[in-house]
Amino acid sequence: MKYKLLIINPGSTSTKISVYHDEKQIFQETLRHSSDEIGNFKHVVDQQNFRTEAILKILESKKIDIQEIDAVVGRGGLLKPIISGTYNINDKMLEDLKDNIRGEHASNLGAIIASKIATDIQKPAFIVDPVVVDEMEEIARISGISEIRRKSIFHALNQKAVAKRYAKERSRNYEDVNVIVAHMGGGVSVGAHRNGKIIDVNNALDGDGAFSPERSGGVPAGDLVRMCFSGKHTMQEVLKKITGKGGFVAYLDTNDARIVENAALKGDRKAKLIHDAMGYQVAKEIGAAATVLNGKVDAIILTGGMAYGKPMVDFISKKVGFIAPIVVYPGEDEMLALAQGALRVLNGEEKVREYE
Repeated sequence: MKYKLLIINPGSTSTKISVYHDEKQIFQETLRHSSDEIGNFKHVVDQQNFRTEAILKILESKKIDIQEIDAVVGRGGLLKPIISGTYNINDKMLEDLKDNIRGEHASNLGAIIASKIATDIQKPAFIVDPVVVDEMEEIARISGISEIRRKSIFHALNQKAVAKRYAKERSRNYEDVNVIVAHMGGGVSVGAHRNGKIIDVNNALDGDGAFSPERSGGVPAGDLVRMCFSGKHTMQEVLKKITGKGGFVAYLDTNDARIVENAALKGDRKAKLIHDAMGYQVAKEIGAAATVLNGKVDAIILTGGMAYGKPMVDFISKKVGFIAPIVVYPGEDEMLALAQGALRVLNGEEKVREYE
Protein backbone atom coordinates (compact mmCIF):
# COMPACT_ATOMS: atom_id res chain seq x y z
CA MET A 1 0.00 0.00 0.00
CA LYS A 2 1.22 3.49 -0.83
CA TYR A 3 0.90 6.24 1.75
CA LYS A 4 0.45 9.96 1.26
CA LEU A 5 2.23 11.95 3.95
CA LEU A 6 2.21 15.62 4.94
CA ILE A 7 5.52 16.72 6.49
CA ILE A 8 5.80 19.89 8.58
CA ASN A 9 9.13 21.41 9.66
CA PRO A 10 8.86 24.82 11.38
CA GLY A 11 11.84 27.18 11.64
CA SER A 12 12.11 30.51 13.42
CA THR A 13 10.93 32.55 10.41
CA SER A 14 9.76 29.85 7.99
CA THR A 15 7.71 26.68 7.77
CA LYS A 16 8.80 23.94 5.37
CA ILE A 17 6.06 21.61 4.17
CA SER A 18 6.23 18.61 1.86
CA VAL A 19 3.86 15.97 0.58
CA TYR A 20 5.22 12.49 -0.13
CA HIS A 21 3.87 9.41 -1.88
CA ASP A 22 5.89 6.92 0.13
CA GLU A 23 9.49 8.16 -0.35
CA LYS A 24 8.73 10.20 -3.48
CA GLN A 25 8.29 13.89 -2.87
CA ILE A 26 5.45 15.33 -4.95
CA PHE A 27 5.35 18.80 -3.45
CA GLN A 28 7.52 21.07 -1.32
CA GLU A 29 7.14 24.67 -0.25
CA THR A 30 8.90 26.96 2.21
CA LEU A 31 6.53 29.48 3.73
CA ARG A 32 8.39 32.63 4.77
CA HIS A 33 7.13 34.58 7.78
CA SER A 34 8.15 38.20 8.14
CA SER A 35 9.50 39.57 11.41
CA ASP A 36 6.40 41.76 11.62
CA GLU A 37 4.13 38.70 11.40
CA ILE A 38 6.14 36.72 13.95
CA GLY A 39 6.41 39.80 16.15
CA ASN A 40 2.65 39.80 16.68
CA PHE A 41 3.00 36.76 18.93
CA LYS A 42 4.44 36.89 22.44
CA HIS A 43 5.30 33.19 22.55
CA VAL A 44 6.21 30.66 19.87
CA VAL A 45 3.25 28.44 20.78
CA ASP A 46 0.91 31.35 20.03
CA GLN A 47 1.86 31.04 16.33
CA GLN A 48 0.15 27.65 15.90
CA ASN A 49 -3.10 28.89 14.33
CA PHE A 50 -1.31 31.42 12.13
CA ARG A 51 1.07 28.80 10.73
CA THR A 52 -1.62 26.12 10.42
CA GLU A 53 -3.81 28.44 8.35
CA ALA A 54 -0.85 29.31 6.12
CA ILE A 55 -0.15 25.60 5.51
CA LEU A 56 -3.76 24.76 4.69
CA LYS A 57 -4.03 27.77 2.38
CA ILE A 58 -0.97 26.79 0.30
CA LEU A 59 -2.14 23.16 0.09
CA GLU A 60 -5.50 24.33 -1.18
CA SER A 61 -3.87 26.63 -3.74
CA LYS A 62 -1.83 23.66 -5.03
CA LYS A 63 -5.02 21.55 -5.23
CA ILE A 64 -3.76 19.04 -2.66
CA ASP A 65 -6.76 17.46 -0.95
CA ILE A 66 -5.99 17.32 2.77
CA GLN A 67 -8.54 14.51 3.17
CA GLU A 68 -6.30 12.25 1.07
CA ILE A 69 -3.41 12.52 3.52
CA ASP A 70 -2.78 9.23 5.38
CA ALA A 71 -0.57 10.66 8.17
CA VAL A 72 0.93 13.98 9.27
CA VAL A 73 4.54 14.14 10.48
CA GLY A 74 5.96 17.07 12.45
CA ARG A 75 9.52 18.01 13.35
CA GLY A 76 10.13 17.01 16.95
CA GLY A 77 10.82 19.73 19.48
CA LEU A 78 12.51 20.20 22.86
CA LEU A 79 10.99 17.35 24.86
CA LYS A 80 12.28 15.19 27.68
CA PRO A 81 15.18 12.91 26.68
CA ILE A 82 13.82 9.95 24.68
CA ILE A 83 15.20 6.98 22.79
CA SER A 84 15.27 7.02 19.01
CA GLY A 85 12.17 6.21 17.02
CA THR A 86 8.86 7.38 15.59
CA TYR A 87 6.40 8.62 18.21
CA ASN A 88 2.67 9.13 18.28
CA ILE A 89 1.87 12.74 19.10
CA ASN A 90 -0.10 12.32 22.31
CA ASP A 91 -1.56 14.65 24.93
CA LYS A 92 1.49 14.43 27.21
CA MET A 93 3.81 15.43 24.36
CA LEU A 94 1.63 18.39 23.43
CA GLU A 95 1.45 19.48 27.06
CA ASP A 96 5.25 19.43 27.44
CA LEU A 97 5.80 21.31 24.18
CA LYS A 98 3.28 24.00 25.09
CA ASP A 99 4.86 24.34 28.54
CA ASN A 100 8.36 24.68 26.99
CA ILE A 101 9.77 22.20 29.51
CA ARG A 102 13.23 22.32 27.88
CA GLY A 103 13.00 25.66 26.17
CA GLU A 104 11.00 27.69 23.70
CA HIS A 105 11.86 26.87 20.08
CA ALA A 106 10.09 26.97 16.72
CA SER A 107 10.55 23.21 16.30
CA ASN A 108 8.12 22.75 19.21
CA LEU A 109 5.36 23.81 16.80
CA GLY A 110 5.95 20.80 14.51
CA ALA A 111 4.06 18.31 16.66
CA ILE A 112 1.44 20.87 17.72
CA ILE A 113 0.51 21.78 14.13
CA ALA A 114 0.73 18.17 12.91
CA SER A 115 -1.63 17.07 15.66
CA LYS A 116 -4.13 19.82 14.89
CA ILE A 117 -4.29 18.98 11.18
CA ALA A 118 -4.33 15.20 11.75
CA THR A 119 -7.12 15.45 14.32
CA ASP A 120 -9.29 17.40 11.89
CA ILE A 121 -8.92 14.72 9.21
CA GLN A 122 -8.90 11.82 11.72
CA LYS A 123 -5.48 10.49 10.72
CA PRO A 124 -2.39 9.62 12.80
CA ALA A 125 0.27 12.19 13.65
CA PHE A 126 3.93 11.44 14.39
CA ILE A 127 7.30 12.96 15.20
CA VAL A 128 10.60 11.27 14.34
CA ASP A 129 13.97 11.43 16.13
CA PRO A 130 13.85 14.91 17.67
CA VAL A 131 17.02 16.68 18.86
CA VAL A 132 16.53 15.28 22.38
CA VAL A 133 17.10 11.64 21.38
CA ASP A 134 19.25 10.26 24.19
CA GLU A 135 20.95 6.86 23.98
CA MET A 136 24.18 7.84 25.72
CA GLU A 137 25.83 5.36 28.03
CA GLU A 138 26.08 6.42 31.66
CA ILE A 139 29.87 6.75 31.51
CA ALA A 140 29.49 9.31 28.71
CA ARG A 141 27.35 11.58 30.90
CA ILE A 142 30.09 12.29 33.44
CA SER A 143 31.47 15.81 32.95
CA GLY A 144 34.10 16.22 35.66
CA ILE A 145 31.93 18.63 37.68
CA SER A 146 29.44 16.69 39.78
CA GLU A 147 26.69 19.28 39.40
CA ILE A 148 26.87 19.12 35.59
CA ARG A 149 25.95 16.14 33.42
CA ARG A 150 26.73 15.92 29.74
CA LYS A 151 23.55 16.12 27.66
CA SER A 152 22.46 14.60 24.37
CA ILE A 153 21.17 17.42 22.15
CA PHE A 154 22.18 17.05 18.52
CA HIS A 155 21.13 16.44 14.92
CA ALA A 156 19.49 13.11 15.72
CA LEU A 157 17.15 13.03 12.71
CA ASN A 158 19.90 13.34 10.09
CA GLN A 159 22.44 11.28 12.05
CA LYS A 160 20.05 8.34 12.28
CA ALA A 161 18.88 8.72 8.67
CA VAL A 162 22.36 8.64 7.12
CA ALA A 163 23.56 5.81 9.36
CA LYS A 164 20.55 3.70 8.34
CA ARG A 165 21.11 4.67 4.71
CA TYR A 166 24.74 3.52 4.93
CA ALA A 167 23.69 0.15 6.37
CA LYS A 168 20.86 -0.35 3.86
CA GLU A 169 23.10 0.41 0.87
CA ARG A 170 25.38 -2.39 2.06
CA SER A 171 22.53 -4.85 2.71
CA ARG A 172 23.18 -4.70 6.43
CA ASN A 173 21.07 -3.79 9.43
CA TYR A 174 21.76 -0.52 11.23
CA GLU A 175 21.87 -2.54 14.45
CA ASP A 176 24.83 -4.54 13.10
CA VAL A 177 27.19 -1.68 12.19
CA ASN A 178 29.52 0.67 14.04
CA VAL A 179 29.77 4.10 12.40
CA ILE A 180 30.87 7.59 13.33
CA VAL A 181 28.64 10.33 11.91
CA ALA A 182 29.86 13.92 11.71
CA HIS A 183 27.02 16.31 10.95
CA MET A 184 28.38 19.67 9.83
CA GLY A 185 25.82 22.44 9.46
CA GLY A 186 25.03 25.55 11.49
CA GLY A 187 26.06 23.34 14.40
CA VAL A 188 28.38 20.33 14.46
CA SER A 189 27.63 17.00 16.12
CA VAL A 190 29.81 13.89 16.04
CA GLY A 191 28.08 10.71 17.16
CA ALA A 192 29.41 7.23 17.91
CA HIS A 193 26.81 4.74 16.63
CA ARG A 194 27.14 1.22 17.99
CA ASN A 195 24.65 -1.54 17.21
CA GLY A 196 21.72 0.80 16.57
CA LYS A 197 22.36 3.32 19.35
CA ILE A 198 24.26 6.61 19.54
CA ILE A 199 26.18 5.85 22.70
CA ASP A 200 28.09 9.15 22.82
CA VAL A 201 27.68 12.52 21.11
CA ASN A 202 28.58 16.13 21.83
CA ASN A 203 25.93 18.67 22.85
CA ALA A 204 25.79 20.52 19.55
CA LEU A 205 23.73 23.40 20.90
CA ASP A 206 25.33 24.46 24.14
CA GLY A 207 29.10 24.70 23.82
CA ASP A 208 30.55 21.24 23.33
CA GLY A 209 32.65 19.59 20.62
CA ALA A 210 33.99 21.29 17.50
CA PHE A 211 33.13 24.88 16.67
CA SER A 212 30.85 25.51 13.69
CA PRO A 213 29.77 28.39 11.45
CA GLU A 214 27.88 30.03 14.34
CA ARG A 215 28.65 28.07 17.53
CA SER A 216 31.73 28.18 19.73
CA GLY A 217 32.02 24.50 20.52
CA GLY A 218 34.06 23.65 23.62
CA VAL A 219 36.26 26.51 24.83
CA PRO A 220 38.80 26.79 27.68
CA ALA A 221 36.59 26.69 30.77
CA GLY A 222 38.70 28.92 33.00
CA ASP A 223 38.91 31.69 30.43
CA LEU A 224 35.15 31.47 29.86
CA VAL A 225 34.49 31.80 33.60
CA ARG A 226 36.79 34.81 33.84
CA MET A 227 34.98 36.40 30.87
CA CYS A 228 31.64 35.82 32.60
CA PHE A 229 32.80 37.59 35.77
CA SER A 230 34.74 40.39 34.08
CA GLY A 231 31.76 42.73 34.25
CA LYS A 232 32.02 43.37 30.51
CA HIS A 233 29.26 41.01 29.37
CA THR A 234 25.76 40.04 30.44
CA MET A 235 24.80 36.38 30.73
CA GLN A 236 22.78 36.64 27.51
CA GLU A 237 25.74 38.15 25.66
CA VAL A 238 27.99 35.27 26.71
CA LEU A 239 25.37 32.70 25.79
CA LYS A 240 25.11 34.38 22.37
CA LYS A 241 28.88 34.01 21.94
CA ILE A 242 28.40 30.26 22.45
CA THR A 243 25.39 29.85 20.17
CA GLY A 244 24.78 32.39 17.44
CA LYS A 245 27.92 34.50 17.42
CA GLY A 246 30.60 31.86 17.84
CA GLY A 247 32.70 29.99 15.26
CA PHE A 248 32.95 31.56 11.80
CA VAL A 249 30.78 34.48 12.94
CA ALA A 250 33.22 35.36 15.73
CA TYR A 251 36.32 35.24 13.54
CA LEU A 252 35.05 36.15 10.06
CA ASP A 253 31.71 37.89 10.63
CA THR A 254 29.73 35.39 8.54
CA ASN A 255 27.97 32.09 9.15
CA ASP A 256 28.06 31.18 5.45
CA ALA A 257 30.57 28.37 5.00
CA ARG A 258 30.58 28.94 1.24
CA ILE A 259 31.87 32.47 1.70
CA VAL A 260 34.61 31.22 4.02
CA GLU A 261 35.59 28.43 1.64
CA ASN A 262 35.73 30.77 -1.38
CA ALA A 263 37.81 33.30 0.52
CA ALA A 264 40.24 30.57 1.60
CA LEU A 265 40.56 29.29 -1.97
CA LYS A 266 41.33 32.85 -3.15
CA GLY A 267 44.25 33.14 -0.75
CA ASP A 268 42.70 34.76 2.33
CA ARG A 269 45.04 33.38 4.99
CA LYS A 270 42.77 34.09 7.96
CA ALA A 271 39.78 32.49 6.24
CA LYS A 272 41.84 29.40 5.45
CA LEU A 273 43.13 29.16 9.02
CA ILE A 274 39.65 29.34 10.54
CA HIS A 275 38.19 27.01 7.89
CA ASP A 276 40.90 24.43 8.52
CA ALA A 277 40.66 24.88 12.29
CA MET A 278 37.05 23.77 12.17
CA GLY A 279 38.05 20.72 10.13
CA TYR A 280 40.84 20.07 12.61
CA GLN A 281 38.41 20.11 15.54
CA VAL A 282 35.88 17.90 13.74
CA ALA A 283 38.67 15.41 13.02
CA LYS A 284 39.64 15.40 16.72
CA GLU A 285 36.03 14.65 17.67
CA ILE A 286 35.95 11.79 15.15
CA GLY A 287 39.17 10.41 16.62
CA ALA A 288 37.65 10.58 20.11
CA ALA A 289 34.52 8.78 18.89
CA ALA A 290 36.74 6.02 17.47
CA THR A 291 38.10 5.37 20.97
CA VAL A 292 34.51 5.10 22.27
CA LEU A 293 34.00 2.33 19.69
CA ASN A 294 37.30 0.66 20.68
CA GLY A 295 38.62 1.33 17.19
CA LYS A 296 36.03 -0.99 15.63
CA VAL A 297 34.58 1.41 13.05
CA ASP A 298 32.93 0.31 9.80
CA ALA A 299 32.77 3.81 8.33
CA ILE A 300 33.04 7.52 9.04
CA ILE A 301 30.09 9.41 7.55
CA LEU A 302 30.41 13.12 6.76
CA THR A 303 27.06 14.85 6.32
CA GLY A 304 25.28 18.20 6.67
CA GLY A 305 25.53 21.30 4.49
CA MET A 306 29.29 21.69 4.89
CA ALA A 307 29.84 18.19 3.48
CA TYR A 308 29.19 19.78 0.07
CA GLY A 309 32.51 21.60 0.48
CA LYS A 310 35.32 19.53 -1.05
CA PRO A 311 38.12 21.37 0.81
CA MET A 312 36.51 20.61 4.18
CA VAL A 313 35.81 16.98 3.29
CA ASP A 314 39.34 16.51 1.97
CA PHE A 315 40.91 18.13 5.05
CA ILE A 316 38.99 15.91 7.48
CA SER A 317 39.46 12.79 5.36
CA LYS A 318 43.26 13.17 5.41
CA LYS A 319 43.17 13.36 9.19
CA VAL A 320 40.87 10.42 9.92
CA GLY A 321 41.04 8.20 6.83
CA PHE A 322 43.32 5.78 8.66
CA ILE A 323 40.50 4.93 11.08
CA ALA A 324 37.88 3.71 8.59
CA PRO A 325 36.55 4.35 5.06
CA ILE A 326 35.01 7.80 4.52
CA VAL A 327 31.44 8.04 3.21
CA VAL A 328 29.99 11.42 2.25
CA TYR A 329 26.25 12.16 2.30
CA PRO A 330 26.09 15.95 1.84
CA GLY A 331 23.12 17.97 3.02
CA GLU A 332 20.43 17.06 5.52
CA ASP A 333 17.24 15.85 3.90
CA GLU A 334 15.09 16.27 6.99
CA MET A 335 11.81 16.09 5.11
CA LEU A 336 12.62 12.71 3.60
CA ALA A 337 13.94 11.45 6.95
CA LEU A 338 10.65 12.43 8.62
CA ALA A 339 8.69 10.65 5.89
CA GLN A 340 10.85 7.54 6.19
CA GLY A 341 10.31 7.41 9.95
CA ALA A 342 6.54 7.44 9.50
CA LEU A 343 6.69 4.88 6.70
CA ARG A 344 8.65 2.43 8.86
CA VAL A 345 5.75 2.46 11.32
CA LEU A 346 2.96 2.43 8.73
CA ASN A 347 4.62 -0.48 6.90
CA GLY A 348 5.11 -2.47 10.09
CA GLU A 349 8.92 -2.31 10.02
CA GLU A 350 9.03 -0.59 13.43
CA LYS A 351 6.63 -0.25 16.34
CA VAL A 352 5.40 3.25 17.05
CA ARG A 353 6.54 4.63 20.41
CA GLU A 354 4.56 6.50 23.04
CA TYR A 355 5.89 9.59 24.79
CA GLU A 356 5.52 9.41 28.58
